[in-house]
Amino acid sequence: MLPGSHIVPIKAALPEAFNSPRVLADAFSEFISASSLLEASYRDLQLEVAHLGSELAERNAALSRSLAENDRMRATLQQMIDSMPCGVLVLDTAEAVVMINPEGRMLLELGDAPVRSLRDLSSISQIDFVALMARPDNHLDNELCISSPAGKRWLAIGNRRLSGAVASRGSSGRPALESIWILRDISAGKLAEQERESARSAMALAEVSSILAHEIRNPLASMELFAGLIADDPQQTTQWVSHLRAGIRLLTGTVNNVLSVHCGNSLHLAPVNLTACTRRGVEFVRPIADQAGVTVFVLGDDAELMIQGNENGISQILLNLICNAIRHTPSGGKITVLARRIAQKGTALARVDIADTGCGIPQHFLEHLFEAGFSAEGNTPGLGLAVCKRLMTQHSGEIRVTSQVGRGTTFRLEFPAL
Repeated sequence: MLPGSHIVPIKAALPEAFNSPRVLADAFSEFISASSLLEASYRDLQLEVAHLGSELAERNAALSRSLAENDRMRATLQQMIDSMPCGVLVLDTAEAVVMINPEGRMLLELGDAPVRSLRDLSSISQIDFVALMARPDNHLDNELCISSPAGKRWLAIGNRRLSGAVASRGSSGRPALESIWILRDISAGKLAEQERESARSAMALAEVSSILAHEIRNPLASMELFAGLIADDPQQTTQWVSHLRAGIRLLTGTVNNVLSVHCGNSLHLAPVNLTACTRRGVEFVRPIADQAGVTVFVLGDDAELMIQGNENGISQILLNLICNAIRHTPSGGKITVLARRIAQKGTALARVDIADTGCGIPQHFLEHLFEAGFSAEGNTPGLGLAVCKRLMTQHSGEIRVTSQVGRGTTFRLEFPAL
């Protein structure tokens, strides 16, 4: 050491505790151990970073594949929608047009005009989409007729709300999808329907003509015969006139039956005295009964048997039922018509029974009697009883039948009494 130097020897500068070789060795050992731990932790951290990098790369690759698949599916879906034979229109919650396919543009005759909203669509096309959107039943198909230079066209337009559609904005800040509209050209179907209706009308007209020709031929021949007898034998005028009246009333009943079946007009109901109406109906049909040699009796003491009904309709029912009874009752037989008031389960009913002493109806025919076109013997058009059933329904009444072969048949009419 140089004279005057202030440098302290190392051994002298260290604390006394560190002057021990054992302490130094222990400290160095701890330092080596800590270094090893740090080195191991660093290696683990490097492995974790490598693993995370590999996983991130895999996820990025999967995301890329998913995006590519979504793009492919979106392109395929767009191609499918563009090639659909019906028009497709998609709206968001702000009623902006998100997409409309070429068929939709063609059906609405939009051309290349830009369409951004329902109002644009309504102003360019001939359809008020805004009003359709506001309808409470806009999920149903609406059939609209559109006039164009090529003629009239019919479109069916239906609106369906998309599943899960909400009014809030999506994560992209754009309104969520709200609804999809389907547009179809149904002109061909409408034309076919009109043609079918025309064909049905033609068939109905042919059927009416056939029935009238069948039913009118015989009465007309008889009327012509009686008119000739009146001209040849004036002394028997009263007798022949009665036969003429019978023929005319048969024709009236036939025409009314045909009109009732094929026109189906509704009845105007008003308070009617059923007893008086029944007597007038029997008197109207009496010439037909006299011509057939059948006696008709009218019974009933209730002079004020009132119902809500239609007098012409009731007269037609009586005409049909009594004429039906006359056809199945041999000469010398009788028909009894009974009108009365009854109480059934606390309800007042007006009942009319038409009973004959004719040949009766087999049981297996009874369930088909009121079907239009059914005839047990096949010699009538089978309209009379079907008309009776319809008229009774319009009167809120019931018609029933009971019969015994060889003993006769009873038809029962029941009306709500006033």
